[in-house]
Amino acid sequence: MKIGFIGLGNMATAMIGGMLGTGAFRAEEITGSARTQETADRVGKKYGIVTGTDNKEIAKQADVLILAVKPIFLPEVIAEIRDFVDGESTLVISIAAGRSIEWIEHEFGKTIRIIRCMPNTPAMVGEGCTCICLKETFSDPGVYAGDQELALKIMNSFGKASILPERLMDAFVGVAGSAPAYVFLFIEAMADAAVMAGMPRKQAYEFAAQSVLGSAKMVLETGRHPGELKDMVCSPAGTTIEAVKVLEERGLRAAVIGAIEACVEKSRNM
Repeated sequence: MKIGFIGLGNMATAMIGGMLGTGAFRAEEITGSARTQETADRVGKKYGIVTGTDNKEIAKQADVLILAVKPIFLPEVIAEIRDFVDGESTLVISIAAGRSIEWIEHEFGKTIRIIRCMPNTPAMVGEGCTCICLKETFSDPGVYAGDQELALKIMNSFGKASILPERLMDAFVGVAGSAPAYVFLFIEAMADAAVMAGMPRKQAYEFAAQSVLGSAKMVLETGRHPGELKDMVCSPAGTTIEAVKVLEERGLRAAVIGAIEACVEKSRNM
């Protein structure tokens, strides 16, 4: 199988790093193209894959073609490659925000095997979270058999992937696609507070990041409600409940909800 990436930016390289790092795919199975030779050479050297600047060549060779360019460049890229994409033999996967399956197929000007996905950057360390949206006809018996399983195999190779109806894609972007940035801000703020209290910054980042990692793992592995897990940490008249009180007074929940609402709305209007 040949998996071709058009676009070798942060998200594409996070996916490639995860796919190779977990051993799910081999370097010889992956190719990619970038706008500049400098980027192509850098990514090719880092991951040991064949890269270049010819989008058409990647499109011709790929069994699975992953469109990993910014949404603003997608019309230009599709116009360049559409005559080289066989609608029957090539599975097209788009990770572009704000571009629907219907829109993409319209730009190609023909019926294609198309899946829309939205992974996030923790794919780079094998802990990505990915939403997979299928074209409606994928649910018909015998149509594009195996494409769903193939998409799940690719996306699960660097984390966890789930099928969602496309109408929920914008909500996914808000709660997962863009979420690493919120978490990084939270970790940075916690570390800054520890530095203010006298802790060396390196240790502050390590303690803050490990605490977030462990807490997230508790939610996923115990199946308990986050509120119940929070209550387990909050001893009567203790330090944690004092900190929680300040977070509530300063509107942590409202700020997070408002931020995600803004993200969802931006995704809808792209």
